[in-house]
Amino acid sequence: MTTQALTPMDGFTFGCDPELFIFGPDGQPVSAEGLIPGSKEEPHKVEYGAVQRDGLAAEFNIDPVDNFRDWNRNIQAVMGQLEAMLPAGHTLQAVPSVRFSEAVFLASSKEALALGCSPDYNAWTQTVNPPPSLDHDPFLRCAGGHIHFGWTKDAALSDPQHMLNCCDLVKQLDWYLGGWSLKLDENTERRSLYGKAGACRLKDYGVEYRVLSNFWVTTRDRRLAVWNRMVQAIADMRNTYLPDRVSRYNSTLVDAINQSSVPARFSRAFRFPLTTIDHSYARY
Repeated sequence: MTTQALTPMDGFTFGCDPELFIFGPDGQPVSAEGLIPGSKEEPHKVEYGAVQRDGLAAEFNIDPVDNFRDWNRNIQAVMGQLEAMLPAGHTLQAVPSVRFSEAVFLASSKEALALGCSPDYNAWTQTVNPPPSLDHDPFLRCAGGHIHFGWTKDAALSDPQHMLNCCDLVKQLDWYLGGWSLKLDENTERRSLYGKAGACRLKDYGVEYRVLSNFWVTTRDRRLAVWNRMVQAIADMRNTYLPDRVSRYNSTLVDAINQSSVPARFSRAFRFPLTTIDHSYARY
C-alpha cells in the first residue's frame, strides 16, 4: 500500500538543488560543460525550476512548494527537462561520487574544474566548516542532494535568533534524515569530504540542509521518505526535539554521519532508521 505524504506545518516551503553526473554512451562520466546551459550566477530557467552546470556536474533546482504533490512533480519535471537536453546515448545518474578520466580534465576549462562550493556552516559547533581538499584525489567529484527550508523573508543572516532557529532545525534534521541516510547511502567518499553532520547554509528565507547526497532524488519512494521525514522533523520540534531529548547520543550521531558508521555498542539504543518514525509512515 502506498505510504501517504504528510502535510507540513503552515508557513513552510521546501525546495532542493540536487547535482547529478552525466554519463556517455560508453558508460563513463563526462563533463556537463557544453551540454547543459546555465551557471551558478545565471541559472537557465525551465518549467518549475532551473538547470545549470556546477563544475563538471549538472545541477537543477525546483521552485519552492508547500506540499508533496508539487514537490514530487517539480523534481520529476525539472529533472526530465534536464535529461532531455543531453545528446543521444547520454544519461543522468544520481551517484554521490565519480572519478573523471584525465582526458575529461584536459578537455575542461579552469572554471569547470574549479571546486566552486564555498565553505558551509556547522550547526552543531556553530563554526564555518573548512573547505575540503582533493589534492590527494584530483579526479574525484561529489554530488549533493541539498534541501531548502523556507519560513521567513529577508532575515538578516547575522541575526542571532535566525541563526539559532536554523541551527536548531538542522540538528533535528540530522536525527531524522542525516543518520537515516546511512542506511541507504553507502557511499563514504562524498561524506568524507562534504555533507558532514550539521552542514548547512543560512539563508534569508530559512536554511539549506547540506548533509544528504543525491541518493534520494530519482525514485518516488525515496523522495516521499525524505519528504515525510523532514515534515515530521519540523512537526516534532515542539514536543520531541531529539537533540535535547536524547542529548547523550548527539556526539554519537555526529560521529556516525561523519564516519559513515554506527558504533556497535550503540546498535540497540541508537537505531537507523529511528523505529518510532518508521513505524508511523516510512517505507524505508
